[in-house]
Amino acid sequence: MKRLSQVLLTVLALLMMLTTVVGAAAPYATYTYSSTKFVLNSPEAYVPDMVVNSSYMGLTKALDDPRDLFVGPDENVYLVDAKNARVICLDKYLKVRFEIATFVNSHGVPDSFSDPSGVFVNDKYIYVCDSNNNRIVMFHLDGTFYKVIPQPVSDLFDEGAIYKPVAVAVDSYGRLFVVSSTTYQGIIVMSDDGGFHGFIGAAKVEISPIEILWRNLQTDAQRELSSAYIPTEYNNITIDEDNFIYITTDAPTDSEQMKSIQNKSGENAAVKKLNASGADVMRRNGFFGPGGEVAPSTSSLNAITGASRIIDAAVGPEGTWSIIDEKRSKVYTYDKDGACLFIFGDKGIQTGNIENIEAIAYQGSKILLLDKSKDCITVYRRTEYGDLLIDALAHQNARIYDVAIDDWTEILKRNNNYDAAYIGIGKALYRSGDYEEAMEYYRAAFDTTNYSNAFKEVRKGILSKWLVVLVIGVVLVCVLIGKFFGYAGKINKKAQLKVGRKSLKEEMLYPFHLIFHPFDGFWDLKHEKRGSVRSAFLILVITIAAFTYQGVGTGYIFNPRQSGYLNIFGQILSVSVPLLLWVVANWCLTTLFEGEGSLKDIFVAACYSLTPMPLLIIPSVILSNVLAASEVQIINLLVDVAFIWMFVLLFLGMMVTHDYSMLKNVATTVGTIVGMAFIMFLALLFSSLMAKIVGFISGIIVEINYRM
Repeated sequence: MKRLSQVLLTVLALLMMLTTVVGAAAPYATYTYSSTKFVLNSPEAYVPDMVVNSSYMGLTKALDDPRDLFVGPDENVYLVDAKNARVICLDKYLKVRFEIATFVNSHGVPDSFSDPSGVFVNDKYIYVCDSNNNRIVMFHLDGTFYKVIPQPVSDLFDEGAIYKPVAVAVDSYGRLFVVSSTTYQGIIVMSDDGGFHGFIGAAKVEISPIEILWRNLQTDAQRELSSAYIPTEYNNITIDEDNFIYITTDAPTDSEQMKSIQNKSGENAAVKKLNASGADVMRRNGFFGPGGEVAPSTSSLNAITGASRIIDAAVGPEGTWSIIDEKRSKVYTYDKDGACLFIFGDKGIQTGNIENIEAIAYQGSKILLLDKSKDCITVYRRTEYGDLLIDALAHQNARIYDVAIDDWTEILKRNNNYDAAYIGIGKALYRSGDYEEAMEYYRAAFDTTNYSNAFKEVRKGILSKWLVVLVIGVVLVCVLIGKFFGYAGKINKKAQLKVGRKSLKEEMLYPFHLIFHPFDGFWDLKHEKRGSVRSAFLILVITIAAFTYQGVGTGYIFNPRQSGYLNIFGQILSVSVPLLLWVVANWCLTTLFEGEGSLKDIFVAACYSLTPMPLLIIPSVILSNVLAASEVQIINLLVDVAFIWMFVLLFLGMMVTHDYSMLKNVATTVGTIVGMAFIMFLALLFSSLMAKIVGFISGIIVEINYRM
């Protein structure tokens, strides 16, 4: 019996441990995105702690249609209960302190709210957006009435405009920033006496030429009904301790919002950070711009698709801030540079999931989420992993870099796929002067921007030591290039007087004359036999080699995903197929329009026109290994000049080869491009037909084998 009791106690202890583990598990995944939009799962930064309903709060009348949630400086929590037309003040333990439902206004008349929507609290007053009464009402922190802020008046408001405040934020100077659901000019800036200061943050409206033409054809009534030219309206607002304003909107289309996330652009962004003058100062230095899901079609854990619908923002510790997605009931948290730290949450009925998320607020180390469907608040506590993350940011912000490195290293022990940790270590090393080691950590996270900054510092050190040698080297290279062109010129002059077939060396040096003298060059190429098919083919091979080198040799800053391996067959096809399509299409067309060039002449001239490509692409690849990201224009210039030069040579080469006038050559060039498209269409049609024939025959064979 003694042994049996010991076994039973052991089993019971194990079951209790298992129950604890299961109970602590979050009913959602926590993750971030890699630079390639790949979902990277991470440990939970926040886990559900408890669900607070009306009964727990101590309310005699249950919540009905809660609209907003705000945590004051003293960590008291304020709730807007729309259907019951009241504002509820809870203490930091989420127990009711008092309610504001009715009050006596400044005229001594009993008053009440009508469909209140938003609340804001500072260290002096409570501000309530009394939406249907078109006003903002101020109260003292004990809930006693202070005053009514009347509707602002200005000629800047549209005629017949209705003022309906739904959200408000107040800066340290007492200025109010109001979101009105029926105002499209931007955020209303006003004083607490109703004085209008102006609009800020108005979204830019882009109208295409077709829309402008259509609008000119519309009647006045149609123009009034048209909403396509109305600027974006905002749905919520919050403010940080430095008086920067975070505004959210759900107005952009999915394509516009995803474009702003991909391009890290503030235009059409679902969340912006404005200064007092209304300029967007949000940093968007992460892999993608803040705005919710980066790959909504693949990353969601449920069937919800489309861009996120952002409806609220909250400011957290150490420069962090979060937004919520109404579609998915998810929380997206970013650092002060706009890099995603973690994403958590999901729709559902389990504890920790939210059916219909409405608002978010930070309460110290906790996050409070308001569930509109369940009429409750879900409290999430920060985990040890989340504490480590905040500590790392705190030490980084305080410039205690050695401790920050230790914090980020601890995070990597728990999540070795966390790019933000690699970047955090890189930033700490960069600010302590260890630029080369910082580059290694930036490279691990594919952070080319910070990698480039560290690379510039390393390059600066190299230049300070070897400047004289580098200058001598550059001068020597320039002298050698000049000598080479002089040598090529001498060989070309001798070959011009030579009768008969030219040597391969003479044919390969002739392009250096042709690219600078295209009219004479292409004439002699055809009539004086200065080139041949073998030299043309060799130029084509060199061009393919140059593009192959570009694929594997471009510097990390400009090609972070390089693997040192490239599909040579793909490079051959990418260069040779367009060239051969051009040759065949041009030959087919010019034979009908009295062109004097044969198929061989066209091929040779087209290949010789490729000469600028390796001459400029190879130097651009070499420069990509010594230039920073801010100097990418130099590389782009070389590549652009190479392509433009090649197209000019190809155009002039065809004109000289066929002895066409300029106008006729333009027409045949356009016809050649159309012919290339037609040939590709026929090739696709033929390949599709052959695939169907093969499938049909294989099906017959399978059927025969089955019946036999």
